[in-house]
Amino acid sequence: MTPQRTEESHHQGTKTPRPTADGSQLSAVSRQPLAVSRQPSASFLTLGIETSCDETAASVLADSRDVLSSVVASQIVHSEYGGVVPELAARAHVQAILPVVRAALDIAHQSPERLNLIAATYAPGLLGALLVGLPFAKALAWSRGLPFVGVNHLEAHIFAVFLQHPDIPLPFVCLVVSGGHTELVLVQERGSYRTLGATLDDACGEAFDKAAKMLGLPYPGGALIEEHARLGAHTIKFPVPQVPGLDFSFSGLKTALLYYLRDHPHYQLNDICHSFQETLIDFLMAKVVRAVDDTAIPRIAISGGVASNSRLRERLQALTAKQTLEVFFPDRALCTDNAAMVAACGYARFQRFGPSPMSLAAKSREAL
Repeated sequence: MTPQRTEESHHQGTKTPRPTADGSQLSAVSRQPLAVSRQPSASFLTLGIETSCDETAASVLADSRDVLSSVVASQIVHSEYGGVVPELAARAHVQAILPVVRAALDIAHQSPERLNLIAATYAPGLLGALLVGLPFAKALAWSRGLPFVGVNHLEAHIFAVFLQHPDIPLPFVCLVVSGGHTELVLVQERGSYRTLGATLDDACGEAFDKAAKMLGLPYPGGALIEEHARLGAHTIKFPVPQVPGLDFSFSGLKTALLYYLRDHPHYQLNDICHSFQETLIDFLMAKVVRAVDDTAIPRIAISGGVASNSRLRERLQALTAKQTLEVFFPDRALCTDNAAMVAACGYARFQRFGPSPMSLAAKSREAL
């Protein structure tokens, strides 16, 4: 990844980045086919807000899946530290939240008076970051007399799949892989989930970023490792982690990389990136295959920032040729943290469960 994480440029639509005073970048994206330029006045409009980590995002959603706007402010201030600094993230959210929400409304050609629902991430995430978007959403909802819905960030990533594939057959197994989460979830229906396995230490995206730091690559480093991996070969045999059941662990693989770099100071960067990425994906693939076998459900979806990785998508797609299996990917713009998935999840939860209480608290940890 580059220091400024924005929506992928190859998606259809427009991108208008604008720097902000806090060292973040506003990326305003109108997507096709998810985005539409205009909706009938009878549409139910949901404003989604996302501030769980290092990206401030807002989106206006019409009904269940028509994304009218999706705006993301990616914080570049963390690149010099090699990782997200929670206090700096919270401060950047404070400065970015209002212009991001205004931009989302402007791009959607809507005003606060037209909104019907406010949805915001309340957990899991960095507590200081959540305590920017969540109170903002509550205050906006209260001031406009609108219902408010709190959204679990993990569930929002699952709804990125529903945004892209509204007719995906249920149930299915979803692999959520990002910088903060690595979980296998059985999606029984919208709003009903069972966690099959989760990481015991770092998340998959975190492992990529820490590996990049060892290799002297800037943060965030996942996309940079992927870029170098395309030019390399699988010349190094790192051990594939052996973790019981459907849980994950990436600490052993990181340690193996650390020791290899210590013992081979004149390493070939492209080859080491290729070998590390391939080993990590081997591990993910083994867990996916086991989850499909254990559940006897021939449908797998993948979401989260690491779901943007082209090699992971390629390997999962190749799996469908070997066995009867369907694989579902969201658009890459929906993989990284965004508010469209929050709005979609909030809308679905509101339709089924009604509004959340205004007393809903932000939580750094919360299971599905």
